[in-house]
Formats: sequence, C-alpha cells, structure tokens
Amino acid sequence: MFLIRRIYDDILPRNREAIAQAQQILSVQIKGLSRETIEKLPDLLRNPLKHRFRSILFVAEDEKGQLKGFALLFHAPDLNFCYLDFISTAEKRTGRGIGSALYERVRETAQRYGVIGLFFECLPDDPALCRNPEDLKQNAARLRFYERFGARPVIGTLYETPVTPGDDSPPYLVLDNLGKDILLSSEQAQNIVRAILERKYGDICPEEYIAEVVSSFTDNPIQLRPFKYIKKPVKNYLTVSIKKELKIALVINDKHHIHHVQERGYVESPVRIKSILNEINSTSLFENILPVSFSEKYITAVHQPAFVNYLKRVCANVPAAKSVYPYVFPIRNATRPPREIPVRAGYYCIDTFTPLNQNAYLAAKRAVDCTLTAAACILQGHRLAYALVRPPGHHAEYKVFGGFCYFNSNAIAAQFLSQYGKVAILDIDYHHGNGQQNIFYRRNDVLTISIHGHPRFAYPYFTGFRDETGEDEGKGYNINYPLHETLDGAGYRAILDKGVKTIKQFKPHFVIVALGLDTAKGDPTGTWNLTARDFELNGIIIGSLGCPVLVVQEGGYRVRSMGINARNFFVGLWKGLEH
Repeated sequence: MFLIRRIYDDILPRNREAIAQAQQILSVQIKGLSRETIEKLPDLLRNPLKHRFRSILFVAEDEKGQLKGFALLFHAPDLNFCYLDFISTAEKRTGRGIGSALYERVRETAQRYGVIGLFFECLPDDPALCRNPEDLKQNAARLRFYERFGARPVIGTLYETPVTPGDDSPPYLVLDNLGKDILLSSEQAQNIVRAILERKYGDICPEEYIAEVVSSFTDNPIQLRPFKYIKKPVKNYLTVSIKKELKIALVINDKHHIHHVQERGYVESPVRIKSILNEINSTSLFENILPVSFSEKYITAVHQPAFVNYLKRVCANVPAAKSVYPYVFPIRNATRPPREIPVRAGYYCIDTFTPLNQNAYLAAKRAVDCTLTAAACILQGHRLAYALVRPPGHHAEYKVFGGFCYFNSNAIAAQFLSQYGKVAILDIDYHHGNGQQNIFYRRNDVLTISIHGHPRFAYPYFTGFRDETGEDEGKGYNINYPLHETLDGAGYRAILDKGVKTIKQFKPHFVIVALGLDTAKGDPTGTWNLTARDFELNGIIIGSLGCPVLVVQEGGYRVRSMGINARNFFVGLWKGLEH
C-alpha cells in the first residue's frame, strides 16, 4: 500500500525526508544526471516560479514514510502548459502500479490547471536513434506505457536533433492531450518548445540550436505519431476526483454539546455546530478526523498557569445545571484575588455574561484538543484543516476569559505551529481578536491581524484600535482594521485584500484563520451585511495565500444562514488554494 501526496516545501521534517529520498532515487535511477540538478530540488519548491516554471513534487510513500517513487511536474502559467520533468520509481519497484498511479495524479493535476497539454521527453524506440538494443527495449516499454493514456511523440520536427552531433538516444517530445481533441497550432507549439529549451536547458543549448529546433515546428496543427503499440485509439476521458490528501481535515469537538447554557439570551448554543455540519457535509471537500487528547502544557504555553488551574477548579466544583457569572472586578487591587472561588471569577474575566459551569472547562479543553489535532494534520501534509469547535476562543487572553471564550484555541495552535516556522493569524470574526493580540503582542514570529467592528460600538470595546501595533520585538506585527458599523461584501473585501497582502509580505509558513460567521447579514451580534457569495469570495482571497491554512471556528449566531455561509467559505477557500 502507498499514498501519493504533494510536497509543497521543505519546512516540515517529514517533507525534508521525502525530498532527500527523492534525490536519492534521482541519483540512482536517472543516468548521467548532474549533482547540481539533484541538489536544486528543494530550491525549486521554495521558489516555485524562480525558473519560470511552477514546480510540483508528488511522492508515493508507504505508511512508514518510505518513498516508492516520485514525479516532478512543471507548470507554465504564462503559456498554459505542463511539462513532466521526472517520474521514477525506487530501485526494484517497477511493475507494482506506482508509476501508473503517479502519472495519473500528474494528469489530473494538469487537467485541474486547465492546460492545453502535458509535455515530456521520452527516449527513442527507433534503432536509428538508439544504438543499444537493451536501452531500445526499455524505451519501447515506456512509450507503450504512455500510449495507454493517449500520449505520443510529436513528429515532423527536429526535436530529436542531438545538441552535440553524434550523441546517442536524443529524446522525443511527447504530448498527452489529457483526453481532449485539441489541435495545437504551430505558433503555440513553437512558443512551448522555446520555453522548454530555454527554461530547462538554457545552460547547455546554444541559441542557434534552440532557434533551429523551434522553427522546425511548421505543421499546423502539429502532428502526433500514429499509435504503434495499441491496436486502436481509446477515447481517454479524464475524471478528476478530490484525492484524500487534498481534502480539508475536519475535526469536530465531540464534547461541545455538554456546554449547553440554557438561559435566555445565551446565543452560543450547540445548534451552531449542527447547522454548519448539515451544510458542509453536502460537499465532498472534507475528511473527518477524530480528535486526539493533548497535554495541558500546550494550554499553559500561552495562558497563565494560575488562570488555567482556576478554571479547572471552579468548574469542577460548580453544582450541576448551575452557572457562576462574574460580577465583581478587581479595578482597585488586582494583586489580591478574593478567597471565595466563585467571587474570584471577576479576577479572571472581562465581562458579566460568560458563565462558569461544570462543563465549561471540559468543553474548552476538548476544543483545544480538536484544534491541535487539526494543526497536527497540517504538519502531516494537509493543506487545509478545520477545527469545528465550541466554545470559541479568540477573546481569551493570557490570564482572562470572556466573550463566551475560555481558552484561545487559535493562539494555542499558533504557538504549537511556531516551532516549525512563522505563523500568521487572520481573525475575520465581527469582534476584535483581543486574545491573540494580547498573547503575541511582543513577538515577531506570529503576525496577528484582526478585521472587526470598531470598538466604539462592538465588543470587547476596550481593544482593537488601529494604533495597537505591538510592543518591543512585536512592534508592527499586530494589525487592526476597525471598520464602520454598516458594511457590505465589497467594502469588506477591500480590507481583506489589504490584510492578505500584508500576510504575503510576512511570508508565513502557516496561516490560522479565526473564522467568525457573525459578519453575515442578520447576525444578532453584528451589524454587517455579508452574503453567502461574499463568504465564498472571501475564501478565495484567503486561499490565494498559497500556504497551509488552519481554520478555527469562532463566532456566528444566525443559525438559519451560518451553515450556508460556512459551506460557501470553504468552497471558496478550496478553490483559492493552489492544488
């Protein structure tokens, strides 16, 4: 058994090991390949357009992470074609379906990009071009393999001309039209061939050689060699499905329902999760992942231990079906908390409407477990993950809770991921993300951005102003966009574009989105007018960041529309992400 996944960069240890194994396969299986070519593989991924090709690496690996094969695909967006640079199985791994699976994945990716064709080189099966009988036999086997997919050499050109006269086995240029009845013009072919020769072989191909080969593509349309190894052409329609590793890892707080405050006006209710699930389950975008329990040390890495211990103790001692609400706050003397545990709630809280009850700690801890599980999915290769949790967390600061929030799940995940690279938190809840601002205010490895209603009219009222930009090393790494009380989708996107541009300049390895659905029209806690279409467009913009995205559920309280809005957001996010 093996899994094919895409490697986007060499940030994660798992990816670095896979790249090293791919380099080893290259050195063993591809004869005459220079050390320089092999060693530049990580750079191709880190700088995907540096060589005027988008570099895409697929690996086939077993459950132990051992590589069985790989494929390196180039995409040229400017000329709308793909070029398969390498496809190889590990030594003694041929004939086990690995090559076929990799090539099918390459074809599906090329079709998803909407290219006019997939090009690659294949050594010749013509005795006049290949003198070694054993090599000739292997070359014929490869061309027979590709003919099954409809791919054949382009004929009537000088592409097979050796760069150095007399060299053996100059390659064919092969075209796979991906099951489409396309007729490539001579002009299109000339532009594509010039791009291949200049971008891939510019250091060894003289300009006069390139010009000679390019000008030989005169057939209009270009011609492919008739089928040689199969009796008759088979109509080769390509059906693209969403592969497992392209799906959004979905981790649901399976204990959220225990935190059900059945009191008038308490809008943070279990039906919120059900509403979202009913809609997103209608798509094929998600893969359900069971939550894993994590140590409390991940919580105390961003929250004051005394605060965490207090929540655990008070919740364990509140009578069943009862709630404790803060009502006395330590303005005069914050250094001496009251002895009575229930009275001390105000010492750790910022409002009077976030209750402590028997299950608040348990539900909040499970929300953290789910979010860290989703973050772990990102580390394991998922490009998108969604922690569908309640209670929310973005109002929880280093040592206080409030706004229905107890532990700041997105900040805890950011701290967890920051061990592997820079993190940006984009808070798109209607209310200011004061929690992560407070926690990361003096750090420059975590960028915090919040787009929210202006604190002069929106909770939490005392934070979220433009001039709150960070302190010490964190100066400039906290950005607030407090917006007007009335706002439509177009106005929102103008600000979102600014935030996304700032994130791109920061160049994070991971992005965490604190997803609030309370920006929607009719939400009881907001004043804006975003529609389902606006949520989809917002998702596309965020997806364009191009790096792994972890979405953590925050607010959103209009049950009638929040599921639809969530579905549209994730459809947009998936569309926007480059697969």
